[in-house]
Amino acid sequence: MEEIANQKTFKNYLIFWSGQLFSLLGSMVVHFVITWWIQEKTGSAWFLALASFLYLLPMLIATPIAGVLSDRINRKKIIITVDSLQAFTTFLLILLFFMGFTDIGIVFLFIIFRSILQGFHQPTVYTVIPLMVPKDKLSRINGLNFLFSGLVQLIGPALGATLSLFLTFHQILWIDIVTFFIALIPLLLIKIPSAEAKVESDTISKEKRSFFKDFKEGAAMIIKMPVLLTIIILAMFLNFLIQPLAVLLPYYINTIHGGDITVYAIVSISMNAGMISGAVVTTIKKQWNHKILTTFVGIVIFLIGYAYLAFVPTSFFIMMIVGLFIMGINLPIINTIFQTIEQTSVPPDKIGRVMSIDQTLSMMIMPIGALLTGVLSTILGATILFLYCGIFGIVITIGTYLFTNIRHYDNEEKVDLFK
Repeated sequence: MEEIANQKTFKNYLIFWSGQLFSLLGSMVVHFVITWWIQEKTGSAWFLALASFLYLLPMLIATPIAGVLSDRINRKKIIITVDSLQAFTTFLLILLFFMGFTDIGIVFLFIIFRSILQGFHQPTVYTVIPLMVPKDKLSRINGLNFLFSGLVQLIGPALGATLSLFLTFHQILWIDIVTFFIALIPLLLIKIPSAEAKVESDTISKEKRSFFKDFKEGAAMIIKMPVLLTIIILAMFLNFLIQPLAVLLPYYINTIHGGDITVYAIVSISMNAGMISGAVVTTIKKQWNHKILTTFVGIVIFLIGYAYLAFVPTSFFIMMIVGLFIMGINLPIINTIFQTIEQTSVPPDKIGRVMSIDQTLSMMIMPIGALLTGVLSTILGATILFLYCGIFGIVITIGTYLFTNIRHYDNEEKVDLFK
């Protein structure tokens, strides 16, 4: 299989990537202020859970469709179209708030549309990486992605909290439109290769394929790879278990610990600071000799930090910050190792389908987790829910490592990933 990624495509990717970082910054600010607006307006864990559900479910439906389309349609056109629609949707929300239409139902509709667009944007951008980045640079690029994404996510909450001191909610949303135009310029300047250009035979590209056949081929590829399949199944459980934290963090800070939007920003930043620290490690380290063991140890440490949050005394935000920092450090290491395995072992003409199915399966249980969070937090309380989820996650992770064959794949260089 011929690889077309070279120094020129790599430089083009860096140009493209720089613009996407600005787009991410706008999205981070929007997510931060919308989440806090819902918390302040309702003060309810139920509304936060519903908002999370409405964001996750449409994305879950859109992601596999996007993966198939990204293997068949020009990726550049998909990204431009989706980003443009997202900016237009944000403009409509600004206009409605300016006119006095501030009902929470309008915000929920905005969340739904934004979720659908993100479902197309994320897998398409992700599949661009192996097409433009040479294999020997994939691991470091994945690490750099987490490093700079972490920096942007570090800036996002701080910028959102700062802007909230001077601007209204809908005025802050203008940053999403500004960053869209900044990201559009690099995208227009570069060419994104087609996946078919990397395939030795052009038989597949000439064959008229159905959507379901493409999707089935991607699923079959995952089933043939026990390492990939096992981690995806584990990710499904873990994504379910971390939903209480993802949904209830504003409630946990504001209602339980009495923090304001500034505290929420600082606590959010602490996890991103941990992610930056972990991303620095992944960027510096050229190769991981014990990929699977390192991944599972990182997951366990992450979950220990999760359970630790249940023991934070009221308004003791320093202790909270430490827990989230510990969790953040491990995320780039876990994801960089997994992404590198995935990108180097899946054929380029199937990478879009495999990655989108991966994301779909990993996210499948998250909407249910978001809704159950509202129920369980009412019965148990947010802090006890954090504790139970952290402990249960540790048990599942250790059990998966000890009682499946995944531990035998610790040196991918010495084994066949398809056995």
